[in-house]
Amino acid sequence: MNKSLSDNPVKRVKSFFKRPKKTDVETVEKSEKLKNLEKLEKSKIVEVKKETVAKDSIKDIKHRKKVHKGPKKIVTNEKDTPKPKKKEEKLFVIPLGGLDEIGKNMTLFQYRDEIVIIDAGIAFPDEALPGIDVVIPDYSYIASNKDKIKALLITHGHEDHIGGTPYLYQTIDHNVPMYGGKLALALAKSKFEKSSFGKFTPKMKEARGRSKFKIGKYFEVEFISVTHSIADAYAICIKTPAGKVLHTGDFKIDLTPVDGDGVDFSRLARLGDEGVDLLLSDSTNSELEGYTPSERSVGESIRKEFEKATGRVIIASFASHIYRLQQIVNEAHRVNRKIAVEGRSMVKVFDIASKLGYLKLPEGIMVSLKQIEKLPDEKAVLLCTGTQGEPLAALSRIAKNMHKHIKIRKGDTVIISATPIPGNERAVYNNINNLLKNDADVVFKKIAGIHVSGHGSQDEQKLMLNLVRPKNFMPVHGDYKMLIAHKKTGMETGIPEERIIIATNGSRVEVTKSYAKLAGKVTSGITLVDGLGVGDIGKIVLRDRQQLAEDGVVIIVLTIDKTTGKLLAGPDIVTRGFVYSKDADIMINEAKVIIREKIVALKEEDAKNWSTLKTITKDTANKFFYEKIKRSPIILPIVMEV
Repeated sequence: MNKSLSDNPVKRVKSFFKRPKKTDVETVEKSEKLKNLEKLEKSKIVEVKKETVAKDSIKDIKHRKKVHKGPKKIVTNEKDTPKPKKKEEKLFVIPLGGLDEIGKNMTLFQYRDEIVIIDAGIAFPDEALPGIDVVIPDYSYIASNKDKIKALLITHGHEDHIGGTPYLYQTIDHNVPMYGGKLALALAKSKFEKSSFGKFTPKMKEARGRSKFKIGKYFEVEFISVTHSIADAYAICIKTPAGKVLHTGDFKIDLTPVDGDGVDFSRLARLGDEGVDLLLSDSTNSELEGYTPSERSVGESIRKEFEKATGRVIIASFASHIYRLQQIVNEAHRVNRKIAVEGRSMVKVFDIASKLGYLKLPEGIMVSLKQIEKLPDEKAVLLCTGTQGEPLAALSRIAKNMHKHIKIRKGDTVIISATPIPGNERAVYNNINNLLKNDADVVFKKIAGIHVSGHGSQDEQKLMLNLVRPKNFMPVHGDYKMLIAHKKTGMETGIPEERIIIATNGSRVEVTKSYAKLAGKVTSGITLVDGLGVGDIGKIVLRDRQQLAEDGVVIIVLTIDKTTGKLLAGPDIVTRGFVYSKDADIMINEAKVIIREKIVALKEEDAKNWSTLKTITKDTANKFFYEKIKRSPIILPIVMEV
């Protein structure tokens, strides 16, 4: 206690009754008012809650459904039940060719009961397919759904995109229309005119950049200009109620194209703004960094070679590479040289492209093969096929000195304006060696920039991905390592790995506006074309051809008595591709003796049975020849009855 207060009672009393200051009073009053307000608000909240509970109770009573057993249950009205999400529409993208391989490009787009097809290409056979002319996709799925096919859309006129059109139209209705650029349709039409399946031409509808078509009940398609190594190359956008898909076709980003409209950047970007659910993009050069050089750079290299050449100039190029052909024509005209064309496909393209105005030929520049031989060497240019070392192509026959009109001589400049397709390297380099042996000056890509690709490299693929900005991405047109490389490029641009689809031929890719995923397989594979036969060459025939190529054939002829089965003559043995008979007479005669002993030892019933006789002859010969020289030729027993 304060000592001063305890000592002075008066002060103690005064201090006890001392009035508080004005400010203290106001503070107390305010605090009391705030407390009262809080109490009032709390009471209001309680009342509101009570009202809400009461109202809810009334609602519950109204909505309550009587039940005879069990606890009472509240059943809500249909209006209060959340509606399930509407089932998403589905589009199926089905590649039948062009994945995990180079060539025979073909992709189906199926929505409900309608299908449109992009491209119908071919592939060329390798060493594992002896005697085969071309390879096309297995059309089994198309055949079983041919009533659903509404259109064939062509991205451009290369063989790996249009070469299979006559074979496809043997499977589908002839009235199915074909859509594409003017040049692609003209090149496809020429295939039907020379087709051995009956001369007919499908309905053809010409497309240009930004052309739009309504196909069937559900499909809307649009052609968008891109650059490639041929004129009239397009990407194709397919729109359905299930979503929007963009297929780039083959493309490169050539900012200085020789001719044409160039890449329609603004339309591709607009499609990206609108939203693309799935992008299918060319993967051919996905392993190459940077940009593919412009086609104009080849024109500069050709000019330098023409200026250096003192004798004839012989140029091999892809027949369908219109821009390359135009640059060759321009340089020949500039240095006052005449041009002769050799090779069926080259002659055909010159005829079609010049009539349509894609190839501009100065008056008097073209001459025949006979005329070119009469011209001075410094005035002659021969443009031919055979860049891939094809045995019967013009350049191969020239290199082997087997051509009827053209013989290589010293001073000739031979330009091979292409790169070998994987698998063709040996044949191409054989041609180069043969040309060099004949004193020709050979120019090819490894020495000079005489060729550039028509496909975009990694930076161009990234640009396409950034323009379109797809929700989902599917690399196409390339072998497996190319598809994987393109997948990595897509991830670098920001596409999540789970949104990138690596499919194979026959994959069924399900596309909606929310997702894209693999959803099963359809029948797929290859069909082999040999002459007029389509699909009649199977694995057994191929195996026989490979065996014939490796070990040859042995034909064994027997003559037996029809009644007794007794061997009357033979066995006589003829070989082809096995051993040269004059050098192997001892072995062949020994084989005859052993086979004869086996047949003579047979019972009469077995000797009269052709099947048994052939089997024993074949087994005996096979065993003998393998023991002697470790070869297994095809054995063909022939039995004649007398």
